Amino acid sequence: MPMRSTAATIDEYVAGFPPPTRKVLQAVRALIAATAPGATETISYAIPTFDLRGQHLVHFAAFTRHIGLYPTSSGIAAFADELAPYKSGKGSLQFPLDQPLPLDLIRRIVEFRVAEVEAHPERARRARRAT
Repeated sequence: MPMRSTAATIDEYVAGFPPPTRKVLQAVRALIAATAPGATETISYAIPTFDLRGQHLVHFAAFTRHIGLYPTSSGIAAFADELAPYKSGKGSLQFPLDQPLPLDLIRRIVEFRVAEVEAHPERARRARRAT
C-alpha cells in the first residue's frame, strides 16, 4: 500500500493488500487479539492498533517487503537481543514478508506490553484527562 491508508477499520485496512500479505496481517491481528483479550481494535496513525486501558498497546502495518510492528521503545528494548536479526528503530520493528514471522517472539512482546500497561493504569487516566 504505497499511499497512507484511509481505512476506517482493521478489516478495511487488511482488505487493501494482496492475499499473501492479508494472510500475514490476519495472523498478526489474531495473535495480538488472543494475547491481549481485553484490548480493543482501532485505527490510529492510519494503521491497525490495539488499545488497552486507554493506551496504545501495539500497532502493526504492512509494506511492500515487510510487516511493521510498533510496540513502543520499551517493547523493543526488553527484547533487544532477540530482535537483533531484524531491522528496528526506536519504536518499530520490521519482519520481512519473505521470511516466517517470529510468532512466539511477537506474542511475548505483546504480553510484555500488556503487563506494562496493566502495571501503570494511571498513564491512561492522565491521558484521558489531558484530552
